[in-house]
Amino acid sequence: MWLFVAREPRPDAPEWPGRRLLAATDAVAWPLLWVLVIRQAPEPVGVVGPFITALAVLLGLGRLRRALWVNHRYWFTTWRWGKVAAAMLLIGLVLKLSISP
Repeated sequence: MWLFVAREPRPDAPEWPGRRLLAATDAVAWPLLWVLVIRQAPEPVGVVGPFITALAVLLGLGRLRRALWVNHRYWFTTWRWGKVAAAMLLIGLVLKLSISP
């Protein structure tokens, strides 16, 4: 038996001055980071390197289009993963403080 659950669509992101420029920067920065990571690989990556680069460019162009022209539907990647990184750093700090004499 299949069960389909229809989720509510995400609400539009709030509009504020400078959001479009910041969203465009966020949209380009993450794919660029992936390209830089794959280019700095210590071992030869063969055909995977150009594939990841091409995929990052294509996804970056789609993200840039959404950030500039459909800005109310763009959600910041830096904010999403920044919260995860901050939580991990906080857990590490608590563990370090609880273990040290």
